[in-house]
Amino acid sequence: MPNDMRQLMQQAQQMQAHIEAAQAELSVKTYEGTAGGGVVKAVVRGSGELVSVDFDPGVLDPDDPEMAGDLVVAAVNQALAAASDDAADSMGGVAGGMDLGGLLG
Repeated sequence: MPNDMRQLMQQAQQMQAHIEAAQAELSVKTYEGTAGGGVVKAVVRGSGELVSVDFDPGVLDPDDPEMAGDLVVAAVNQALAAASDDAADSMGGVAGGMDLGGLLG
């Protein structure tokens, strides 16, 4: 096997190890999202698991039950977006230093 191919294989293995380590780290981190000026707070893990939803009981309006649901959805989506952004930042640099030896064009 040519040296260039060996180096490429080693770089790919290193990149895979970095990706796995970053994924493991992200999966246990928690991210928080809020809605309604903080009356609803959602916490998710980087794995996408919803950990908790807390809200101010005063937000429960018997005449508008959909509002509480909308606030929960907004808070969860904000927390998931934070997790996604962190994952993109963490994974973005993984292949940055890899020399693909002209394989991409």
